[in-house]
Formats: sequence, structure tokens, C-alpha cells
Amino acid sequence: MSRVFFVLICLLSANALAELSIQITQGVDNPIPIAIVPFAWEGSGVLSEDVDQIVMDDLQQVGEFRSLSPGDMLSLPSEEAEVFFRDWRVLAQEYLLIGKINRAQGSQLVQVQYEFFDINRELKLAGEILTGSVTQLRDIGHEISNVVFELVTGTRGAFTTQILYIVSEQSANGQTVFRLEKADYDGQRAQVLLESNEPIMSPSWSPNGEDIAYVSFETSLPRIYTQNLATGQRRQITNYPNINSSPVWSPDGTRLAMVLSKDGSPDIYVQDLLNNELIRVTDHPAIDTEPAWSKDGRSIVFMSDRTGQPQIYQMAVGASSFNVERLTYDCFQCMKGQFLPDGVNMVHVRRETRRSPNYQIAVLNIETLRVITLTDTSLDESPSVAPNGSMIMYGTKFGGRGVLDAVSIDGRVKFRLPSIAGDVREPAWSPFFD
Repeated sequence: MSRVFFVLICLLSANALAELSIQITQGVDNPIPIAIVPFAWEGSGVLSEDVDQIVMDDLQQVGEFRSLSPGDMLSLPSEEAEVFFRDWRVLAQEYLLIGKINRAQGSQLVQVQYEFFDINRELKLAGEILTGSVTQLRDIGHEISNVVFELVTGTRGAFTTQILYIVSEQSANGQTVFRLEKADYDGQRAQVLLESNEPIMSPSWSPNGEDIAYVSFETSLPRIYTQNLATGQRRQITNYPNINSSPVWSPDGTRLAMVLSKDGSPDIYVQDLLNNELIRVTDHPAIDTEPAWSKDGRSIVFMSDRTGQPQIYQMAVGASSFNVERLTYDCFQCMKGQFLPDGVNMVHVRRETRRSPNYQIAVLNIETLRVITLTDTSLDESPSVAPNGSMIMYGTKFGGRGVLDAVSIDGRVKFRLPSIAGDVREPAWSPFFD
């Protein structure tokens, strides 16, 4: 099968000022052995990206795979006819990925042909030709990683997804500069979407991945904006008195949940993006904030201190303000709740007891009330779930600076994306783009 590979490129790209690079901090005990043979390049010159290395990095970064060093390989096949399964069984490998790259005839495009095998069953699992420009080789590598990951684990790969995050750093004149950036899931190819001397916060993806929402203080007041990634066109959504914060897109992309204090204390509201109709969801003298949608778009989970300490509640949109359900009870403070794709397990930040100073990422099953704490760091915040539900990215502190960490949903795999410049916080993992 042959496929032409197109990529949407953001037109507002600027020089990447906070390039992130993954550092694996914890993997599984028995990773799956896979041999990724260096792809043969049948053209002239040197390619700007190493496709097989991209796939190797992807699979090892999620912690579930261990790749064989090319120096230990008995052969370097680039097509099926050159594969001898006994060579790979001797090396205790379970899977084999091979490929070759050539220049498409009469074109500036390149063709990447890959084949993927189950060694024990001596079976070809996948094979495809992907065509794109040289600048799209990284995207092609991530796409191959998606195929391999899903065939082996049964879970859709998220290697072609992206992340939003906020960077803050001191400029030469001592002023703090804030940037909203977008990058591949692994921190590569960072692009600046917005830069300001005033704070930027709370980035959020639309469900189709074409637009984002965020809060900017560029007018000296917090206001919510949306921005189209392809055109860069911005739209100011709110201009209410006092707090305008925490925008989150509804699953159907037609509404934004948000926090407003225009009527007194901070409450949860929902604004229709088509007709600008505003609905008040909560009405309580306490602080209600950090909204997140249920998967069916009918209700919102949020944090409230109405009982004295932050806890997580759920309420149907349009319901009476008294018809609210408390979801967390066994923690001193619980906040930043959002559901996994299964709609039953909820990621959140929790502080276990009054005496504990630690804020950690955990998962609560709202049916069984079972809680699994996933992190052992102490100042974790802003968890964001990968669209396949397999990983959670969050902000934390390391070496006195803000960094992004990620942890698998079972807590077995962890990696870090430290920045070479500034403090990084508030990650938002994109949806799938198809």
C-alpha cells in the first residue's frame, strides 16, 4: 500500500526558544525486544532526519520496548526477501522493523518503504510506502511508530500528536517574557504561537485540533481568546469584569466551559461559540474553578472549596445549582480533575493529608473509588491525558525549574521533557488529528 503524507504547518511559527528533549526516568521491567534495522538510503546526499532512529526513540520513550543495537545485528535487511528469521531468534528478538528510503521518480518527494514482522510467528504484520517531503521525515517516522505500537500493544499510538505549554523566562532587561508554544509530543519542532510581557495561561485544544483557547493578560486583564493554528487568526471570547479564566472546549467543539467572577465569586459558565449565549453552571459563594467536560458533553467536573478545602465535584450543564455531586472524599485536597477516555477513571492532583506537603498525580475510579497514585514528585500540577489514554503529561519542578513530566496510566513508565531555557508549565496534549 502506498500513501502520500501531508502535514499541516502552523503559519505563526517562530524560532523555538524552549526546545524540549525527552529523558526516560523509569521504564517497565521486561520491555518488548524489537530490532529496528537502519533504513537504507538509496539516494544521494545525507537526509536531515534519521527515520529509523525516530521510530526507535518513540518506542523506547514510552518504556515498553527495548531496541537492539545495530552493532549486534547479524544482518541489515531492507526488504522482506533479505529477512532470515532464525538470525533474529538467535538474538532473542520478538519483532523486526526494516525499511528503505528513495527519491520519488521525477519528484522532490521521498518514499519511505517499511515492513514489520513478528519473528516468532515468521509473519509480516504490516508494510507500506509513505511519500512526503524531506521536511516530513519526522512525521513519517512517528506514523510508522503508531503502526508498530498499535499492532504490538493493541492501543492506538499517539506519536503524531502534539502538545501546548507555557514558557516563562527572564529577558536580558530582567523582565519576564511569556510564550505559548506548540511542539511534537516529544518536545521537538517547538513553535511560538504567542509571546507577551504579560502572563499567558490555560491552553486548551479544540477537539479537532484546528483551534486552541487560552487566557492572555495582554490588555492587563485576564481575557479568553481562541486562535486558529493554520491561519493564526485570533478571536477574543470574553471581556467580562474580573476573572475570565480556564477555557475548556466541549467534546463537540461548539462551546467553551470557563470560570468567570463577573457576578461575584468565581463560578463555572459555558459559552456557546456560535451564538455567544452564556449559561451559568454553578452558583455558590465559594470558589468554583478548573472545569473539565465529561466525555458525553452533558456535565462538567470542577474544583470547589465549598467544604473548606479543594475537592472535585460534578454537575450537569443546565441543572439546578443544588444538584451537584461530590466525587472526592479521601484526600485533604483534590483538584484538576479530568476523565480518561473511558469516562470512568479520573486523573487529578491530590494532597493526601494536611501534614503532607506533596501534590501528586493520581487516578480515581469513580465507580469503585479505587485510587492509584502515579507520581513520586512533590509539586505536580496541570495533568493532561494523551488521546489514547495511555500517558499523562503534567508540570512539576526539577532542579528548581518548571519542567514537563509524563507518566503511564499504570505508573510504570516515566519520562521528562526538560527545557534548555525558562520554566515550562501547563501542558495540554492534543487530540488525534484524524
